[in-house]
Amino acid sequence: MKQMDFIVYTIILAIGILLLFFHGCSPPQEQAPMPINQFPSPMSDSIRSHERIDNSMPPGLSIQLKDILSKPVEVFVPQQVQVSSQVDLLIHFHGVAYVPAHAVSALKQPMISVTVNLGSGSSVYENPFRDASVFPRLLDSVYRSVTEAKGTKAESAGIYLSSFSAGYGAVRAILKNHLAKIDGICLLDGLHTDYVPAGQRLAQGGKLNEEKMTDFVRFAQLAKDGQKRFLITHSEIFPGTYASTTETAYYILTAVKLKRHPVLQWGPGGMQMLSEIRAGGLTVLGFAGNTAPDHVDHFHGLPVFLKQLTEE
Repeated sequence: MKQMDFIVYTIILAIGILLLFFHGCSPPQEQAPMPINQFPSPMSDSIRSHERIDNSMPPGLSIQLKDILSKPVEVFVPQQVQVSSQVDLLIHFHGVAYVPAHAVSALKQPMISVTVNLGSGSSVYENPFRDASVFPRLLDSVYRSVTEAKGTKAESAGIYLSSFSAGYGAVRAILKNHLAKIDGICLLDGLHTDYVPAGQRLAQGGKLNEEKMTDFVRFAQLAKDGQKRFLITHSEIFPGTYASTTETAYYILTAVKLKRHPVLQWGPGGMQMLSEIRAGGLTVLGFAGNTAPDHVDHFHGLPVFLKQLTEE
């Protein structure tokens, strides 16, 4: 019996060692990948020139407003603008202030730039302006500060909005409450929305969230009819997890019964334009490129696009 017990014990011990060995050699459990905000694009491009505006302010008066939003709002009055009773305003969302300053300085008509730069993500721009009182307070503060600085009463002759990338969030919120006040809008490679169902791309049977597009479509129809001015630019960047600027531009054009035309021509700063449509006060321009420099090109093209928006 003792010999039998020893044999049984030896067999059990051997099985235990084998189980421990195989368990130790088994591959570790892989963690599920974290969801991504968007599919990554190449971060460099050596084909196009990607020209940039000089990073200095043009001649004029600069004012900071510190009591309206979470970060200071930068107001710029070009040197050639002599504020009398009325002057146009360009309120730009997302991006350094010297680009909108150069844009208004290059115009024939007198215009003041107001730059709102709050951070990353469309929600940081949209959330403050969901309060319908914020936009009028911003306008009042701009007029008051310019009047005090110039010693001459300043009132707006026209209000134009521009946004780059995530800045469209503020434009969407402002249109919800103040569409009638806005004379023109320039969206620079920055109109997105989510897919419905969430994350399900158009090629997979998904749709764009139409509720978030309603006010843009309404403004586009008014522009097409000649009552407003609306310029949209888009690149070929495909985020993948939410709608691209190409997809939202196509959605708007389909809603107002228009179709883009193919073109091959140079745009500002070495950009390459691939498509366009101009109808009434509505312009939609499509450009080549799916890299970060291609995206930033749209922002530095603001002087050209603003001129098209206001003067054509």
